[in-house]
Amino acid sequence: MSKAIYGTGHSKYLDKVVVNKRIEIIKLIKSKILLSEISSCLDIGTTEDFDNQSSNIIIKNFSKIKIKKSISDQNIDNSFFDISIKKSITEDLSLNEIEKLSSDLVIASATIEHVGSYEKQIKMFDNVIKLSKKFFVITTPNRFYPIDFHTKIPLLHWLPKPIHRMLLKTIGLKYFSDEDKLNLLTKKELIDIIKK
Repeated sequence: MSKAIYGTGHSKYLDKVVVNKRIEIIKLIKSKILLSEISSCLDIGTTEDFDNQSSNIIIKNFSKIKIKKSISDQNIDNSFFDISIKKSITEDLSLNEIEKLSSDLVIASATIEHVGSYEKQIKMFDNVIKLSKKFFVITTPNRFYPIDFHTKIPLLHWLPKPIHRMLLKTIGLKYFSDEDKLNLLTKKELIDIIKK
């Protein structure tokens, strides 16, 4: 069943929606932050798929920023970045890593829903704040958006999380049923994390 879901024209439409949403985020950042005052930018959760149209689109649109950095649990072998570290953003950071990665602007786009439990999401925020010299931007899909952009299935993710995970396993989407791989947040949950 997962092959049918991923192979539909519906899926291509949703991919276009994702790209358009990320372009909106880029415009919003540029309207709120004077990029000429930003000399360094850290991208959190960079993907290996650097050539994909929607992957890493935000950092790619800030290519004029002088120093570009990346922290990711994936192998980032790309000459785009001046500094890349392979590490999860939910791990403790050494003073050396904080010094090396700290940036004027820290961006984590569509990353927080992939770091695991609520506690790990709080840890990610804590690390983002430690690494941010001036600004940070964290974006994530709203759990109550009608379609989950990861599975491309409508409304299923509105069910209680244990039932949602069980159904994903049942229909062959085991990867997304794992909390460490996908833990969608509501607006309220995101605000609660920020408060903590």
